[in-house]
Amino acid sequence: MPEESAGKAPFIFIIAGEPSGDVLGGALMAALKARTGGAVRFAGIGGERMGEEGLRSLVPIEELAIIGLAEVLPRARRIFRRVRETVDAVVRLRPDAVVTIDSSGFTWRVAQRLRARGETLPLIHYVAPMVWAWRAGKARRMARWYDHLLALLPFEPPYFAAVGLPCSYVGHPILESGAEAGDGPGFRLRHDIPADAPLLCLLPGSRSGEVGRMLPVFAATLRHLLPDFPRLHLVVPCVDFLAERVEQVVSAWPARAIVVRGRAEKYAAFAASNLALATSGTVALELALAELPAVIAYRANPVTAWLLRRVVKAPYANLVNLILGREAIPELLLEECTPDRLSSAVAVLLRNGAARAEQIDAYREGLERLGRGGLSPALRAADKVLEIIAARHA
Repeated sequence: MPEESAGKAPFIFIIAGEPSGDVLGGALMAALKARTGGAVRFAGIGGERMGEEGLRSLVPIEELAIIGLAEVLPRARRIFRRVRETVDAVVRLRPDAVVTIDSSGFTWRVAQRLRARGETLPLIHYVAPMVWAWRAGKARRMARWYDHLLALLPFEPPYFAAVGLPCSYVGHPILESGAEAGDGPGFRLRHDIPADAPLLCLLPGSRSGEVGRMLPVFAATLRHLLPDFPRLHLVVPCVDFLAERVEQVVSAWPARAIVVRGRAEKYAAFAASNLALATSGTVALELALAELPAVIAYRANPVTAWLLRRVVKAPYANLVNLILGREAIPELLLEECTPDRLSSAVAVLLRNGAARAEQIDAYREGLERLGRGGLSPALRAADKVLEIIAARHA
C-alpha cells in the first residue's frame, strides 16, 4: 500500500458525470478512506453514492447524465458553463490530484481546459474509453491531457500503452457491488408477490434520455407478454432522481409495476426475479453477479442510432458477451429493439429453465475471467491514485 508523503492527508478532486460513474466514485472514495485510515479529503461532482461517502457535489449530477448527440446539443450551453465552473473550482482548491470518471463528453473537457491553463497537477481518468469498439483516436487524445488511466477490463491497457498513456488494469468494481447478496424471499414478502409467481425485473437505464426512450418500448412489450403470462409481476429499480418520473409512467401500464429505489432494494429485486429486461449498460455485470438471466435492449435517438451503426466496431454491447466472445446473453439493439422481438425473447426465457441455467453458467465464466475473488478493484484503484500522488510529492 502506498504511503502518503510527509503524513499529509491527500486532497482529491473527483468528478463523475452519470450514475454509473457515481457508483465507481463512491467505491473509490470508500477505498481511499480505508487505505488512509480516513485521512483523506474530497471535493468534486457526484451523485447519491458519492454523497454517502461525504461528497458535497458542486453540480447536480442529473444535469450531466446525458447521452447522444441529439440529447446533448440543446443542453450544450449549460454543460460548457459547468465545465468552466469545475475548472475554476480545481484551480481555486488546489487538490493533490484530479480523478475523472467516465463521461468523456464532460470530464475530458475539464482535463483539456486544465492543461490549457497550465495546470500540472496529476490528472487520472477512471474507466477507459472503448477504443476497441469505436473511435480508436480517443486514446491519442487522452494521452495529451492525462497522466494515468485506470482500466476496468484486462484487455484494455495495451491500446493506451501504445500511444504513451500509462494504464493500469484495476478490475471491474461491479465485482464488489454486493449485487449477489439480495434477499429475494424477503422482497417478495414485503411486496406481496407469491413465491411461485413469475417476476420480471425491468431496467430502463440510469439516464433521463434512456428512460424516456425505453419505458414506452417496455410498455408495448408487456402488452404482448401479458396475455400469455397473466400472473406476471413487475419490478422497476431506478435511480433516485428518476423515480418519480418512472412511477408516473408505469402507473398507466397494463399491469402493476413496483418501483424501487436504492441499491439494497435493487439487489433484492434481482434476487427475487426470474428474468430481467434491461437497457444495455453497466447493469449487465450486476445482473451477472446476481445470476439473473436477462434480455438486453437498447434504443437510441435516430441521429445517435445512425452514428452508432457507422462507427461501432465491437460485435456485442453486453460486457459478458464481449468477454466470452459469443452472444450468451440475448441482445436486441437499435432497429432490432422492437416489442415483438423483445416479448418473444423474454417469453422463451420465462418458459425455459434450461436456457436460464445456460445464461447463469455463462455469467460465472465471464466473471471468472474478470478476476472475481481477487483484490478489490476499488482498493487497486485507490492504491494507484495514492501512488501517483506520493510520486509527485517525492
